[in-house]
Amino acid sequence: MRELSRRSRLPSTVSHPGELDAPALLEECRVRALNLLGGNLGPLGIRAAAAGPRARERAYDAIFARDAGVCALAMVRSGQPQLVHGARRSLQTLALHQADNGQIPKFVQSRHRADFWYVGCIDATLWWLIALADLERIAPKAGLLAHLKPRVGRALTWLQCQEHPRLQLLSQNEASDWADIMPRSGFVLYTNALWYHVKRLYRLPGAAQTVHHFNHLFFPFARDVSEYRRVRLLADYARAGAKMRRLYLSYVNFSFFGDEGDVFGNVLAVLLGLAPERRARAIVSALMQTDVGAPWPARATCVPIEENSPQWRAYMGRHRQNLAYQYHNGGCWPLIGGFWVLALARYGSRRAAYDTLVRLAQANAHNDWEFNEWFHGRSGAARGMPRQSWSAAAYLLAYDAVFGLRR
Repeated sequence: MRELSRRSRLPSTVSHPGELDAPALLEECRVRALNLLGGNLGPLGIRAAAAGPRARERAYDAIFARDAGVCALAMVRSGQPQLVHGARRSLQTLALHQADNGQIPKFVQSRHRADFWYVGCIDATLWWLIALADLERIAPKAGLLAHLKPRVGRALTWLQCQEHPRLQLLSQNEASDWADIMPRSGFVLYTNALWYHVKRLYRLPGAAQTVHHFNHLFFPFARDVSEYRRVRLLADYARAGAKMRRLYLSYVNFSFFGDEGDVFGNVLAVLLGLAPERRARAIVSALMQTDVGAPWPARATCVPIEENSPQWRAYMGRHRQNLAYQYHNGGCWPLIGGFWVLALARYGSRRAAYDTLVRLAQANAHNDWEFNEWFHGRSGAARGMPRQSWSAAAYLLAYDAVFGLRR
């Protein structure tokens, strides 16, 4: 840990990534990722992206709960006191703006301004709880858990109020998680993978029931059938119409479901222990065969939702942002790429994980190390906000996984 911390503070000296061999590129990206996180720290915590006029205009200079949660996972593992304290400050800022009902805000833009999104933001509270537990485990001296115990209790109660009493799964509105212009609603794969993880971290009752119903609902293609007839009915619709039958469905609602292949949701389900090992390996294999790491690691969906699809929503075309192979609808996200490397390292092959990490470093190196938010899912062109904090954080988590640095 001390050696990692010492190397992490070395200044970057290489400016042309094309001149580097793979090991040097990986190390250069690691150092630059750490420097980017340090540079994106502000008085309230870790900004979603580097401060500047464009970031201010679109609120990317704010403390986003989901971004800060992902970043905290890397920051507390960095060995750098500045980053550990920055993670703590981010989580505390979010806690101070918690709603009376327990919900953690989507983002905090100033000491007096928090936003909770149009139809709620369910994963903000989930990521906040996950990051808090991680901070407590890895850096207990900087921990907040005991200090924030009443707020943690309210956050857990807020989530439990949205849990189906029989299924032990969260339900939500569409466009209310990280993919906030996608039509996923009802029971959502990504959200419930995080919920299961929270239940285990905080030793909440019903975790076994959550994973049991999770697998019956989101993977209705197995031979075993749910004992609960309402789940059987929901599953019948999917079994009759789903095409992508080697992956978990992205969401399940009454009579309709998501079959686009949610890469992030499937990867989290594999990493967080919801998928039995045989299924986990099959999911990783299916994602590899779909080539979700191309043109850059990794696409948000295996196939995009087209404008003539019943799943298409008018808001997806607003500003022409979420068209096919763009943004959440099949764009490539270094955020997802980092977690994809983790899944490859655990259930794929070390070689595939290493090669994907190299591609992830190459993506981050675009335009003189911009660490872009996302890339077009066909052309590979850099899009979105540059100098994105969680692009850097996801790379650091992936780097640790490939080189066996577990903390």
